[in-house]
Amino acid sequence: QIQDLTFLIKNYCLTELYLNNNELTDISGALKHLRSLQILFLHNNELKKLHKTVKEMKGMISLQTLNLFQNPLAYDPDYRLYVIYFLPSVQLLDRKLVTQRERESALHLYNPKRAWLAQSVAFGKRVDTSLGTTVGSSRCTQPAPRLIMPSGHEFGNNTNKVPFEDPEDAVLVRAMTRSLMEFSSVDWNKVATCQERRLENKAEEPLEKLTVQFR
Repeated sequence: QIQDLTFLIKNYCLTELYLNNNELTDISGALKHLRSLQILFLHNNELKKLHKTVKEMKGMISLQTLNLFQNPLAYDPDYRLYVIYFLPSVQLLDRKLVTQRERESALHLYNPKRAWLAQSVAFGKRVDTSLGTTVGSSRCTQPAPRLIMPSGHEFGNNTNKVPFEDPEDAVLVRAMTRSLMEFSSVDWNKVATCQERRLENKAEEPLEKLTVQFR
Protein backbone atom coordinates (compact mmCIF):
# COMPACT_ATOMS: atom_id res chain seq x y z
CA GLN A 1 0.00 0.00 0.00
CA ILE A 2 2.95 2.35 -0.54
CA GLN A 3 1.83 5.76 -1.85
CA ASP A 4 4.84 8.01 -1.11
CA LEU A 5 8.49 7.49 -2.11
CA THR A 6 10.17 10.27 -0.12
CA PHE A 7 11.97 7.63 1.96
CA LEU A 8 14.22 6.89 -1.07
CA ILE A 9 15.79 10.36 -1.23
CA LYS A 10 19.17 9.24 0.20
CA ASN A 11 19.43 5.85 -1.53
CA TYR A 12 21.73 6.93 -4.37
CA CYS A 13 23.44 3.58 -4.96
CA LEU A 14 20.45 1.30 -5.47
CA THR A 15 20.74 -1.01 -8.49
CA GLU A 16 17.44 -2.88 -8.05
CA LEU A 17 14.10 -1.53 -6.86
CA TYR A 18 10.85 -3.48 -6.58
CA LEU A 19 7.82 -1.21 -6.05
CA ASN A 20 5.21 -3.34 -7.79
CA ASN A 21 1.77 -4.05 -6.30
CA ASN A 22 1.40 -0.77 -4.44
CA GLU A 23 -0.75 2.36 -4.72
CA LEU A 24 1.65 4.82 -6.36
CA THR A 25 -0.01 7.56 -8.41
CA ASP A 26 3.05 9.76 -9.10
CA ILE A 27 6.82 9.22 -8.87
CA SER A 28 7.90 12.75 -9.88
CA GLY A 29 11.00 13.87 -7.97
CA ALA A 30 11.36 10.57 -6.11
CA LEU A 31 13.54 8.39 -8.36
CA LYS A 32 15.53 10.63 -10.72
CA HIS A 33 18.59 10.54 -8.40
CA LEU A 34 18.89 6.74 -8.79
CA ARG A 35 21.32 6.81 -11.71
CA SER A 36 22.76 3.37 -10.92
CA LEU A 37 19.41 1.61 -11.12
CA GLN A 38 19.38 -1.42 -13.43
CA ILE A 39 16.07 -3.09 -12.52
CA LEU A 40 12.86 -1.21 -11.72
CA PHE A 41 9.50 -2.85 -11.12
CA LEU A 42 6.52 -0.47 -10.98
CA HIS A 43 3.80 -2.71 -12.36
CA ASN A 44 0.36 -2.92 -10.76
CA ASN A 45 0.24 0.63 -9.43
CA GLU A 46 -1.91 3.68 -10.27
CA LEU A 47 0.52 5.65 -12.46
CA LYS A 48 -1.49 7.68 -14.98
CA LYS A 49 0.84 10.23 -16.63
CA LEU A 50 3.21 8.54 -19.08
CA HIS A 51 5.25 11.66 -19.88
CA LYS A 52 5.94 12.54 -16.23
CA THR A 53 6.74 8.93 -15.32
CA VAL A 54 9.24 8.44 -18.17
CA LYS A 55 10.79 11.87 -17.55
CA GLU A 56 11.63 10.76 -14.02
CA MET A 57 13.66 7.85 -15.44
CA LYS A 58 15.62 9.65 -18.17
CA GLY A 59 18.70 9.98 -15.97
CA MET A 60 18.83 6.23 -15.30
CA ILE A 61 21.44 5.46 -17.95
CA SER A 62 21.99 1.92 -16.61
CA LEU A 63 18.32 0.91 -16.52
CA GLN A 64 17.88 -2.37 -18.41
CA THR A 65 14.75 -4.00 -16.98
CA LEU A 66 11.53 -2.03 -16.50
CA ASN A 67 7.97 -3.11 -15.68
CA LEU A 68 5.09 -0.63 -16.03
CA PHE A 69 2.23 -2.89 -17.04
CA GLN A 70 -1.04 -2.87 -15.09
CA ASN A 71 -0.84 0.91 -14.72
CA PRO A 72 -3.35 3.26 -16.40
CA LEU A 73 -0.50 4.80 -18.46
CA ALA A 74 0.19 1.42 -20.09
CA TYR A 75 -3.08 1.76 -22.03
CA ASP A 76 -1.86 4.78 -24.01
CA PRO A 77 -1.87 3.90 -27.76
CA ASP A 78 1.88 4.40 -28.26
CA TYR A 79 2.94 3.56 -24.71
CA ARG A 80 5.55 0.90 -25.55
CA LEU A 81 7.22 2.84 -28.38
CA TYR A 82 7.27 5.99 -26.24
CA VAL A 83 9.14 4.20 -23.44
CA ILE A 84 11.53 2.52 -25.89
CA TYR A 85 12.46 5.82 -27.55
CA PHE A 86 12.91 7.96 -24.44
CA LEU A 87 14.59 5.22 -22.36
CA PRO A 88 17.01 3.68 -24.90
CA SER A 89 18.98 1.69 -22.31
CA VAL A 90 15.95 -0.50 -21.47
CA GLN A 91 16.31 -3.98 -22.98
CA LEU A 92 13.46 -5.80 -21.23
CA LEU A 93 10.17 -3.90 -21.01
CA ASP A 94 7.15 -5.48 -19.33
CA ARG A 95 8.80 -8.94 -19.45
CA LYS A 96 9.29 -8.67 -23.21
CA LEU A 97 12.59 -8.08 -25.00
CA VAL A 98 12.86 -4.81 -26.93
CA THR A 99 13.50 -5.62 -30.59
CA GLN A 100 15.46 -3.67 -33.19
CA ARG A 101 12.28 -3.27 -35.24
CA GLU A 102 10.57 -1.62 -32.26
CA ARG A 103 13.50 0.77 -31.84
CA GLU A 104 13.28 1.71 -35.52
CA SER A 105 9.51 2.23 -35.27
CA ALA A 106 9.97 4.42 -32.19
CA LEU A 107 12.60 6.48 -34.01
CA HIS A 108 10.27 6.98 -36.99
CA LEU A 109 7.42 8.03 -34.70
CA TYR A 110 9.18 10.41 -32.33
CA ASN A 111 12.15 11.68 -34.35
CA PRO A 112 11.43 11.34 -38.10
CA LYS A 113 14.30 13.67 -39.06
CA ARG A 114 16.83 11.52 -37.22
CA ALA A 115 15.27 8.41 -38.74
CA TRP A 116 15.77 9.95 -42.19
CA LEU A 117 19.44 10.55 -41.39
CA ALA A 118 19.86 6.96 -40.22
CA GLN A 119 18.45 5.76 -43.53
CA SER A 120 20.45 8.13 -45.71
CA VAL A 121 23.87 7.28 -44.28
CA ALA A 122 25.26 3.75 -44.48
CA PHE A 123 29.03 3.29 -44.56
CA GLY A 124 29.34 6.76 -46.07
CA LYS A 125 26.87 6.12 -48.92
CA ARG A 126 23.26 7.11 -49.57
CA VAL A 127 20.68 4.34 -49.52
CA ASP A 128 17.23 4.89 -50.97
CA THR A 129 15.33 2.40 -48.84
CA SER A 130 13.20 2.48 -45.74
CA LEU A 131 14.47 0.89 -42.54
CA GLY A 132 12.37 -2.22 -43.12
CA THR A 133 13.24 -2.72 -46.80
CA THR A 134 15.53 -5.52 -47.96
CA VAL A 135 18.32 -4.25 -50.21
CA GLY A 136 19.66 -6.26 -53.13
CA SER A 137 16.82 -8.74 -53.48
CA SER A 138 16.39 -10.00 -57.05
CA ARG A 139 12.70 -10.65 -56.41
CA CYS A 140 11.86 -7.01 -55.86
CA THR A 141 9.37 -5.96 -58.53
CA GLN A 142 8.96 -2.32 -57.52
CA PRO A 143 11.76 0.22 -57.00
CA ALA A 144 12.29 1.36 -53.43
CA PRO A 145 10.85 4.80 -52.66
CA ARG A 146 13.41 7.54 -53.11
CA LEU A 147 14.21 9.60 -50.05
CA ILE A 148 13.56 13.33 -50.30
CA MET A 149 15.88 15.60 -48.34
CA PRO A 150 13.94 17.87 -45.96
CA SER A 151 13.60 21.49 -47.01
CA GLY A 152 16.51 23.60 -45.84
CA HIS A 153 18.98 20.72 -45.80
CA GLU A 154 20.18 20.84 -49.42
CA PHE A 155 23.91 20.49 -50.03
CA GLY A 156 24.61 21.02 -53.73
CA ASN A 157 22.42 23.94 -54.78
CA ASN A 158 24.53 26.81 -53.42
CA THR A 159 22.20 27.52 -50.54
CA ASN A 160 23.56 29.26 -47.48
CA LYS A 161 21.44 27.31 -45.03
CA VAL A 162 23.03 25.26 -42.26
CA PRO A 163 22.94 21.53 -43.16
CA PHE A 164 21.93 20.48 -39.64
CA GLU A 165 19.96 22.69 -37.30
CA ASP A 166 20.29 20.16 -34.48
CA PRO A 167 23.94 19.42 -33.50
CA GLU A 168 22.90 15.88 -32.49
CA ASP A 169 22.11 15.13 -36.13
CA ALA A 170 25.64 16.01 -37.19
CA VAL A 171 27.03 13.83 -34.39
CA LEU A 172 24.87 10.92 -35.57
CA VAL A 173 26.08 11.24 -39.17
CA ARG A 174 29.70 11.45 -38.08
CA ALA A 175 29.38 8.41 -35.81
CA MET A 176 27.69 6.30 -38.48
CA THR A 177 30.43 6.97 -41.03
CA ARG A 178 33.16 5.58 -38.79
CA SER A 179 34.30 2.05 -39.55
CA LEU A 180 35.00 -0.59 -36.96
CA MET A 181 38.75 -1.36 -36.99
CA GLU A 182 40.51 -4.39 -35.53
CA PHE A 183 44.20 -4.87 -34.85
CA SER A 184 45.80 -8.14 -33.78
CA SER A 185 49.37 -8.68 -32.60
CA VAL A 186 51.42 -11.80 -31.82
CA ASP A 187 54.76 -12.08 -29.97
CA TRP A 188 56.66 -14.09 -32.58
CA ASN A 189 59.59 -14.59 -30.19
CA LYS A 190 57.41 -17.09 -28.32
CA VAL A 191 56.54 -19.04 -31.47
CA ALA A 192 58.73 -22.08 -32.13
CA THR A 193 60.28 -22.48 -35.57
CA CYS A 194 59.69 -25.59 -37.70
CA GLN A 195 63.13 -26.92 -36.77
CA GLU A 196 62.54 -26.39 -33.05
CA ARG A 197 59.19 -28.17 -33.25
CA ARG A 198 60.80 -31.19 -34.95
CA LEU A 199 63.66 -31.38 -32.44
CA GLU A 200 61.48 -31.01 -29.34
CA ASN A 201 58.79 -33.33 -30.72
CA LYS A 202 55.94 -31.89 -28.69
CA ALA A 203 52.52 -30.51 -29.46
CA GLU A 204 52.36 -26.94 -30.66
CA GLU A 205 50.92 -24.54 -28.10
CA PRO A 206 48.21 -22.09 -29.19
CA LEU A 207 49.37 -18.60 -30.09
CA GLU A 208 48.87 -15.75 -27.64
CA LYS A 209 47.12 -13.18 -29.80
CA LEU A 210 46.06 -9.75 -28.60
CA THR A 211 43.12 -8.24 -30.50
CA VAL A 212 41.89 -4.67 -30.09
CA GLN A 213 38.73 -3.25 -31.70
CA PHE A 214 37.75 0.42 -31.88
CA ARG A 215 35.58 2.70 -33.96
